[in-house]
Amino acid sequence: MCGRYTLTSSPEALRALFAYGEQPNFPPRYNIAPTQPIPVVRLVDGKRQFSLMRWGLLPSWVKDPKTFSLVINARGETAIEKPAFRAAMKRRRCLIPVDGFYEWRAGGARKQPYFIHAKTGAPLAFAGLWETWTGPNGEELDTAAIVTTTANLTLTPIHDRMPVIVAPEAFDLWLNAGEVDATSASALIAPAPDDLLVAWPVSTDVNRVANDHPGLVREIVPEAETIEPPPPRRARAVKPAKAIKPVKEDGGQGTLF
Repeated sequence: MCGRYTLTSSPEALRALFAYGEQPNFPPRYNIAPTQPIPVVRLVDGKRQFSLMRWGLLPSWVKDPKTFSLVINARGETAIEKPAFRAAMKRRRCLIPVDGFYEWRAGGARKQPYFIHAKTGAPLAFAGLWETWTGPNGEELDTAAIVTTTANLTLTPIHDRMPVIVAPEAFDLWLNAGEVDATSASALIAPAPDDLLVAWPVSTDVNRVANDHPGLVREIVPEAETIEPPPPRRARAVKPAKAIKPVKEDGGQGTLF
């Protein structure tokens, strides 16, 4: 699962890494969220192209987007066969430039967010899928989803899923859907090397989409979980002892009562 990420590298650094022809200019983002426009890199007429798409894939066969669940992730193990992703896996694979992403670890009173990024600080490329949805009036909307896989050893203590990270030497293998079939491209759907990433806890300010500033990725010391002591046990009331009736003297004669 990947529901928030960052893109803070300069446009020049990203253009050098992904080798697209466009020269976009965009500000650093520290809290990119679903339904927002996101940069993607795709192959068009044999050349890499920078494009903006909505994060949340809409298959072309969807009639009314309001009736279709928001799909921000595509489970890599089944993407080749699921109706929502099958066509995109065959013909419309893309890369999503990122500098890091957030994941939440369950436990305690509330989930603790973590910021995850390359140890070197270099930008990364998520494997993505894209589709163009055409509305009833001919309007078109380019949409994308992030492909996920099982977590590596670094992320397992935090979450059981992670985005598929494509190495630069494999960019063409993932992008070139015209020459590389979906089955061959699926070989890239695997956890990242255990030594690639580092993760640290960050403020829960990232939970609010409106927050978008460098402080969101700053490492913090998580607050110690407060364990409330059990309520004191109520003392049981002690019943007063029954009075002992005096024994009547019987003048030496025994009695059964």
